[in-house]
Amino acid sequence: MSGTTTLFFDVGGVLLTNAWDTAARNRAALAFELDNNDFHTRHGMVKTAFETGRLSLDSYVEKTVFHTKRPFSRDDFKAFMFKQSQVLGTSLEWVEALAATGRFRLFTLNNESRELHEYRVRTFGLCSIFRSFLTSCYLAQVKPDEDIYRNALGIAGCAAREGIFIDDRPVNVETALKLGLRAIRFQNLEQLRAALEDLGISA
Repeated sequence: MSGTTTLFFDVGGVLLTNAWDTAARNRAALAFELDNNDFHTRHGMVKTAFETGRLSLDSYVEKTVFHTKRPFSRDDFKAFMFKQSQVLGTSLEWVEALAATGRFRLFTLNNESRELHEYRVRTFGLCSIFRSFLTSCYLAQVKPDEDIYRNALGIAGCAAREGIFIDDRPVNVETALKLGLRAIRFQNLEQLRAALEDLGISA
């Protein structure tokens, strides 16, 4: 196991906007004049398969939107989905500076579908920041399931006591703490920087 401090970052809600959350789906329902209840119900039925890599983006839009004829194309809808991803404040810039110090090992630990995740990695240059992407679509598990944290620690070669987990969702933070990681619930960059400085970590 490495003695170097290892940080596991959530992506959506910390560094970038969420890839495809309820707000984004509400925007899609409005923009494309979908039946909101039907769309959300269909999403809920396939969400886990989508986020764990068992359902492709094309299959997702087929099951949730194009189960009936539409006046717009699949490509139009997928382009809308991709456009929901934006940088969230200056957190990404600061984490890039943290990685550049070379003093810490940075990984993601996030729930995202494969195509949206890979689009975000390319678009926002995440490969230059993170050593690896411990993402639900690759691990076939989702937070807050305990095993995704255990597998992330194993893949990173990190003892729980050497890991710090950052996430904006309380339940995900609670699970990390239960497993012995140090964990920070992200609220804003100023708060995150202060919490990490208390742990001896700064850019």
